[in-house]
Amino acid sequence: MATEINIKNIPTGYQSIISNGKHTIVGDEPLKVKGTDLGMTPTELVLAGISMCKVATIRNVARRHRIEIEDVDAQLSQIARKNADGSFTTEVNSAIKISGNITEEQKSMLIQEADNCYVTRLIKGEWTIHDSTDLK
Repeated sequence: MATEINIKNIPTGYQSIISNGKHTIVGDEPLKVKGTDLGMTPTELVLAGISMCKVATIRNVARRHRIEIEDVDAQLSQIARKNADGSFTTEVNSAIKISGNITEEQKSMLIQEADNCYVTRLIKGEWTIHDSTDLK
């Protein structure tokens, strides 16, 4: 299934109106790089996608296994290092908290499932990013 995102960049700072045709959010850059800081940065949006997939996976698996959980919180951080050839090596760290009356074994299984969520598998997989074309 193809996913399509449309971006409308406006002249103020680096604000971008990001839409999937149904929902809209604002992306931006921090003040220190002349953005207006009114939305998440591109890197933050990538981490948000990973973390949302992880917590949604936990909720889905818990429901399917009839494990009663309450809140699911995740915190992700990212460190990117530039290599000599200009490419990047990126490290993402993740911590997850699951509230509820669950065993350590259930918690471990849910976190393992989260670490194998769809978006994580996409990012760990092979990507071909084609050069941009002229949008008509």
